[in-house]
Amino acid sequence: MLDYEKKYKGKIIAGIDEAGRGPLAGPVVCACVIMPIDSDKIIDGINDSKKLSAKKREELYKKIINTAVAYSIVEIDEKKIDEINILQATRLGMKKALESLDVMPDIVLIDAVKIDTDLPQDNIIKGDALSYNIASASILAKVHRDRLMVSLDEKYPEYGFAKHKGYGTKAHIEVLKKYGKTKIHRESFIKHFVN
Repeated sequence: MLDYEKKYKGKIIAGIDEAGRGPLAGPVVCACVIMPIDSDKIIDGINDSKKLSAKKREELYKKIINTAVAYSIVEIDEKKIDEINILQATRLGMKKALESLDVMPDIVLIDAVKIDTDLPQDNIIKGDALSYNIASASILAKVHRDRLMVSLDEKYPEYGFAKHKGYGTKAHIEVLKKYGKTKIHRESFIKHFVN
């Protein structure tokens, strides 16, 4: 998990990741974080958010925000996703998250995506499973987005957002066909399911 951090030893390293590129509803959430990598401050259990239980992610989220040198979380809503497409919306969110940090890093480690920045960047395939900073960002983004979708479930109870978080499950698609879209659905993602 710390190989990339060791590669850039002595530099201020930020990790960036996103959650929610695939769902039919809700925003894509991007997080950027600078974690201290002194051995006494390393948080045990940090990993790709997809490999952790919801309970474990919540525990780690609290530890990350309390330990981070700096962090930021940005939402890009469904309207912007429809306007510029999901990849461009992800890049925009990642750029905004980086620019929102209180401390500017020397290098940015990003999970697979290249962003528009003058800072040096290392775009790492499966970076959320290989870099401590990217994995930390993936947990922040995932927990933030999951919490948001749970709160939206109260507004749209028949859609089951608390359960599937907006992903295109069979149950979600059936409800979409029955009730139609909500304000938080991505038009460009659901055009095959609703008229």
